[in-house]
Amino acid sequence: MSLWTPGGEHEVPRDDDRPSAAPGAAGAPGQPPLTADQEAEAAQIAAEMAEVRAQLAQVPAAQVVANHAMGCWELAAIHLSAQPPNLDEAQVAIDAFGALNAVLQGKLGPDEATLADALAQLRLAYVQIKATVEAGDGAPGEPPAEG
Repeated sequence: MSLWTPGGEHEVPRDDDRPSAAPGAAGAPGQPPLTADQEAEAAQIAAEMAEVRAQLAQVPAAQVVANHAMGCWELAAIHLSAQPPNLDEAQVAIDAFGALNAVLQGKLGPDEATLADALAQLRLAYVQIKATVEAGDGAPGEPPAEG
């Protein structure tokens, strides 16, 4: 099995392929052994992560995805409100938001209508801001350039 990261593809051994680490064993090749305090901290972090995972498993997936979709909305709004607006970056976030809505149509439950409305408003804002920028009037909210 492998895991993709921005640093590239990395092979990940399966649980049954991993050697069992003895206390104080190195956390990674080339790293010094963990101290007892570091091991205790790592165990605490692992327990906290397991608790968070258990809590997340109790939340409907549609609700979590809707929350992530709104993150795309927020990202697009940040780029649209920048001075000057960053239209290319906003378009990526809007496209991602739209793709989530389109692919999951009928599966997002009670949040679906809100997401569709938010996407429509965001697309309208994008068109209006883009028209303002292309007209040479400067960024929205700024006075037109004198010429």
